[in-house]
Amino acid sequence: MTSRTLAVVSAGLSQPSSTRLLADQLAAATRDELAGRGEAVDTRLVDLREHAHDVVNHLLTGFPSESLRAVLDTVTGADGLIAVTPIFNASYNGLFKSFFDLVEADALTDRPVLIAATGGTARHSLALEHAVRPLFTYLHAVVLPTSVFAAPEDWASGTADGALRARIERAGAELAEQMHRRPLSTGPADPFALTTDFADLLGRREP
Repeated sequence: MTSRTLAVVSAGLSQPSSTRLLADQLAAATRDELAGRGEAVDTRLVDLREHAHDVVNHLLTGFPSESLRAVLDTVTGADGLIAVTPIFNASYNGLFKSFFDLVEADALTDRPVLIAATGGTARHSLALEHAVRPLFTYLHAVVLPTSVFAAPEDWASGTADGALRARIERAGAELAEQMHRRPLSTGPADPFALTTDFADLLGRREP
């Protein structure tokens, strides 16, 4: 049985958080779909509220802390990514954007990403399409067709209800399919790795 890594980024600020709840249920749906394809899943949750100070310090200094470096490597080295944000003022929240501003250029190239969001009203659902999807398209990720938005009325007793449950399962199946069909991730790219032969860098070629 092959094993995949799934990074799950939640940008919820409160505790408990409906954003975290949605992230957990999307991860479970994806894990179940991959299990049906004979693949185990190592789910790695990134709760951004726990790294907020390190994110700001990195933006100010240009250097990540050891723990934040590990988080960035988790996200860029996974086989698939689930990214969930609360919607503030018709867009992703500042912590979500600040974190993904720290991701190296092209680090998410061709990586399948499931985007999702929570908000106080269903009127905010379009923020996924006009704000969140363009962000990951800019990062050259493969953004899944199905995005998932959850408003307060979508939850019943703390679980996804009705149409939300169906959408979670559909999105999880799409992400599982994209992960299953791709080669296993080799981890985050080495920013210091040489992409050109050393002799060429020196302007010499073998005779």
